[in-house]
Amino acid sequence: MTHDNSESEDTSFFSNILQPGSSLHPTFLLIVDCAFLILLLVFVTLAFLTRGNLHIFALIVIELGLWGSVKWFVNELKRMQVVEREQNKGEQSENVAAKKTL
Repeated sequence: MTHDNSESEDTSFFSNILQPGSSLHPTFLLIVDCAFLILLLVFVTLAFLTRGNLHIFALIVIELGLWGSVKWFVNELKRMQVVEREQNKGEQSENVAAKKTL
């Protein structure tokens, strides 16, 4: 019985993550950050094992750039949602004021 419950939790987690707009879900962002961190650790380990191969350092730079661009994009999405909410509140208050004057 507990096995069925964990399957439904996994299904609800994946269905929640795969919905449009879920890129701002905190769990999803944590998973993305962990994946980038693990990839960075793999590259650092490879750099150590290969005694400083320049190709590995290039991959580290690319990975850090990708990670930074993902973080920037997520922050822009959050900022745009705040701006849209403020615009919607302003439009709603204008509509209420217009109805009162009629």
